[in-house]
Amino acid sequence: MEKHIPILAGAGGVGLGESRTDHSGRKAILLVREGDSAELSALAATMGIEIVEEIYQPGRPDARGFFGKGRLQDVADDVSSIIDGHPWKGVDLVIIHSNATAGQLVNIHNVVGIEIWDRVRLLLALFTSHASSVEARTQVRIAQLQADRTILREVANQQTSGERAGFGGGGQQALQGVISTVSREIVQLGKRRAKHARARGERRRQRRRGGARTVGLAGYTNSGKSSLFRVLSGKEVLVEDKLFSTLETTVGRMEASPRILLADTIGFIDELPSDLLDAFNATLDEALKCDLLLLLADSSDDEVELRRKLETSQREVFERTGDEPLEMIVVLTKSDKCGDLETCEEIIDSLSLPKPIHISAHSGEGMNLLRDKILKSLYVEKRTIVISNDGDRAVESIISEVYGLGIVVDKTATEMTIWCDLSELTKLISKTKGRISLK
Repeated sequence: MEKHIPILAGAGGVGLGESRTDHSGRKAILLVREGDSAELSALAATMGIEIVEEIYQPGRPDARGFFGKGRLQDVADDVSSIIDGHPWKGVDLVIIHSNATAGQLVNIHNVVGIEIWDRVRLLLALFTSHASSVEARTQVRIAQLQADRTILREVANQQTSGERAGFGGGGQQALQGVISTVSREIVQLGKRRAKHARARGERRRQRRRGGARTVGLAGYTNSGKSSLFRVLSGKEVLVEDKLFSTLETTVGRMEASPRILLADTIGFIDELPSDLLDAFNATLDEALKCDLLLLLADSSDDEVELRRKLETSQREVFERTGDEPLEMIVVLTKSDKCGDLETCEEIIDSLSLPKPIHISAHSGEGMNLLRDKILKSLYVEKRTIVISNDGDRAVESIISEVYGLGIVVDKTATEMTIWCDLSELTKLISKTKGRISLK
């Protein structure tokens, strides 16, 4: 993208071309009309942005400027007249506690004159700072450009209707040219994303053909998915007490089992537009197209928050899996910080979800129970086999193949107890020509 459109720096949040990825140290004002702004403030804090003041105006959001015209002008006057020592000194960003329309973003920018983000633009900036793989960066870039295109179209529309003065040296013709360029880049990136999705799908098919079983981890952002992944797999992943610390999928083997794979991916969040989350479809599929889904919820949340986050997670999971049968275990994390597990269970029961397992990845509480539940869900029951010493093939060689089938939980000189797929075990019994038998 060669042409830079400065309007986007103030009206859409994310500029075309090189995007800013480090927002730490920035100061912002938060505009609120209704609802709890704590989660939005936490998202800003995750990026290192300081909310210096939260301005509240009661009533329904104004269709044109979110705030009423007079109140918005007051904010603009305060921003333009900041002096040394004023709490707003250094403020270069206004955040709206809403998924704003393109018209609202452009109109607010026209009045206030500094960069404007709504909830979606804040999430896009957060995703940009956390995307590290090529696939994640492609997904985020598509979402960025789609958001930018809505702003460009709104600016063009306002020019056509006479609500806005001509833009840039070439006026509307130049603006339409940029919109076309953005659209072409979206198409090209979409092809790249589809290629990544096909590659992921093929890897899943290969794993399935090899007898692997996948356990997906899903839940609201910061519900403890990465911590649980680390404990179950023994694999180091990023574990932070921050929203969206995981943006792309991590796949690893369950500890002591070569055939059970764990998939940890991006968390859900309330009121996230479906088209934005759709940008991460391929990433989500890695966890949701699984043999067993662990649906996580933070038991240390209060009752209202727990219900809200579970409802969001439940809705996203079922909307994306459709009518496909889904084996699920509900996991209440951070049980060492929970005050009332009984109330948590009542909330889960009211949502018609399975009875939960309480765990703490920190203290280890409930982890053995969860492992056993995972194995029982995948393999139904443990099986004990007897290995005969009669034959040319060394017993050690046969034992090595048995270990490759699943998780061995007990072993003597001639017997082994194992969690594994029955069809895979049957194939091995046939292959060893009677050296292995079921007890």
